[in-house]
Amino acid sequence: MPTLTDDSRTATRIEIRTMHIGDDLTPFRTLNEEWITHFFQLEETDRKTLNNPEEAILRKGGSIFFVEADNIPVGCVALIPMENGVYELSKMAVSPTLRGHGLGRRLLEHTIAEARRQGIKELFLGSSTRLRNAVHLYESLGFQHIPPERRPPSAYSRADVFMEMSL
Repeated sequence: MPTLTDDSRTATRIEIRTMHIGDDLTPFRTLNEEWITHFFQLEETDRKTLNNPEEAILRKGGSIFFVEADNIPVGCVALIPMENGVYELSKMAVSPTLRGHGLGRRLLEHTIAEARRQGIKELFLGSSTRLRNAVHLYESLGFQHIPPERRPPSAYSRADVFMEMSL
């Protein structure tokens, strides 16, 4: 696993990559299972999405992005189409050994810019009060808290924070 360093002789190359149908999406599952099982339990909706992200996300018109350090996926996020042109920001993960280095922010900034480029008008997400750092990151990027009744019920029992962003 790469490490981030201030030493320019061993600088890590960070890139964000858009995943496509046919790409190896194994790291998407691995990264997400790691954080979910650390804080919660995998739910049926998690399994369905993580067992076949190509079908659950990409073939439905969604997107998956990886942040890579020296060509190794160390973070990911998905945009999943919902109703009325709204997309869900979902399955955001960064490897625990690389958290706190701005990779999540960089990945989300890229994802928001890509959503704008695609003409997406609104992003929605469900999170948890247990994920304080993630909620703070979403707030800092402009997501606004909304009451849960403003959207259909979440498929995740852990979701107790709901946010949206108009683009």
